[in-house]
Amino acid sequence: MKQQAPQLNALALAYMGDAVYEMAVRKRLLGQGMTKPNDLHRGAIRYVNAAAQAGVVTHWLETGILSEDETAVVRRGKNAKSGSIPKRTDVHTYRYSTAFEALIGYTYLMERRDRLEELIEQAFAWLETESFETT
Repeated sequence: MKQQAPQLNALALAYMGDAVYEMAVRKRLLGQGMTKPNDLHRGAIRYVNAAAQAGVVTHWLETGILSEDETAVVRRGKNAKSGSIPKRTDVHTYRYSTAFEALIGYTYLMERRDRLEELIEQAFAWLETESFETT
């Protein structure tokens, strides 16, 4: 899969990134001692929503922490045309959210585990200190 990752379309990368990131969020919440389904759901919303993911990837682009390769994947994700946008978010936010998920998926499929952990930890740290509107 590692050799195929650079050729996958951005929406396929985002599909994988969504699953990888969701698992990381769930692991973090359980690690914080959350066990009740309602608490887990509410806790996850802080991390897994279009506004949060768009905010993280925008922060990364503004601070220049992404490599040239990673920035190219983000650009591909941002420009991907999915055909439908969820009702509770705008096009700009949705596209940047897709870019975030595409980068996570790409990094995972490229088997860059250290970098994947670093990106996810940076996302968590940023989200835990920033306030933003959830959609």
